[in-house]
Amino acid sequence: MKSEGGRYWNRRVRDLKPYIPGEQPRGERLIKLNTNENPYPPSPEVSRAVEALLHTQEAGAALRLYPDPACTELREAIAARYGVKPEEVFCGNGSDEVLAFGFAAFFESNEASPLLFPDITYSFYPVYADLWNIQYKTIPLNENFEIHTEDYLIPSGGVIFPNPNAPTGIAVPRAEILCLAEYLKERNRVLIVDEAYTAFGRASGTEDGAESLTPYIADRPNLLTVHTLSKSASLAGLRLGFAIGNGELVEALCRIRDSFNSYTVDRLAQAAGKAAVADASYYEELNRRLVRTRGAVSVSLKSLGFQTLPSSANFIFARHPRFTGEDIFRRLREKGILVRHWDRDRIRDFLRISIGTDDEMDVFISACREIVLD
Repeated sequence: MKSEGGRYWNRRVRDLKPYIPGEQPRGERLIKLNTNENPYPPSPEVSRAVEALLHTQEAGAALRLYPDPACTELREAIAARYGVKPEEVFCGNGSDEVLAFGFAAFFESNEASPLLFPDITYSFYPVYADLWNIQYKTIPLNENFEIHTEDYLIPSGGVIFPNPNAPTGIAVPRAEILCLAEYLKERNRVLIVDEAYTAFGRASGTEDGAESLTPYIADRPNLLTVHTLSKSASLAGLRLGFAIGNGELVEALCRIRDSFNSYTVDRLAQAAGKAAVADASYYEELNRRLVRTRGAVSVSLKSLGFQTLPSSANFIFARHPRFTGEDIFRRLREKGILVRHWDRDRIRDFLRISIGTDDEMDVFISACREIVLD
């Protein structure tokens, strides 16, 4: 199929190196710790909202009519939750779509000044840059696998990175990011902070946890934060993300959306997202529980000789000095446990381990103990 279709591909498609998602097994009973899904169910309010939409006299309209392209009620709920204006909120079909629109809206194609992002980070960034013909330069993490924001104080076409970073899980102090945003503002460049995992840093309650930058968008009109309901809100199967930023930035995202597909968020997702955003207390407790599990798993891994990076996310990045990452990945797979492994310089001996339920993590630690002590 690929060789047949290749004859008709344009140069853009031929040159692309697409993002490779984590394995989604079918027909196998596996403990799935490879794609950072939340192991706990979404708020009961989400189910009630979807059922109400589908089981009322107006249920036919929910599927027969197009959804609100502006996601008005959902944006109002997000604005109320984060203390911003509805016109400072943009919604999309998962944060990946929002990020893709951000690349198209704020970073120039074929510009001499490159877009900057870390050498070890979310692997969709170079894919989007290539898709939109954006020149980019990767900035190496330091020896401790940390983002050093002073390294980004150079001429550029803009900056993007996650906070906390992925796949390392290490957070960048808020003050450092704000200084970088100020530097870029003076040069009319945009800073996108991908906050997919920020809720887990906040839930840890420690000073080194990631903190959202949304309270600072009023003073920094070049700052855009991107969020997802896939991780902290247990809605990975729904596909809903959003961005918060100055109204000028949001308008640019809307212009890209409406040149691509005006109806990116369906009615069910809008109803469910509104309910999830409103039930903050449910998710705060759920994510505190997950963070407690993360801490216990880190301690157990260290007792087995693993090196673990300090995580502010819902995963742990770890390696063992006596085994390759590929070896442990393969042995865990044989024991029915999926984790994530990349065959890349600097991190090929690391594994990214999503935090599951306490029972799932007990099985994972037992499997690691068998591998290490075998």
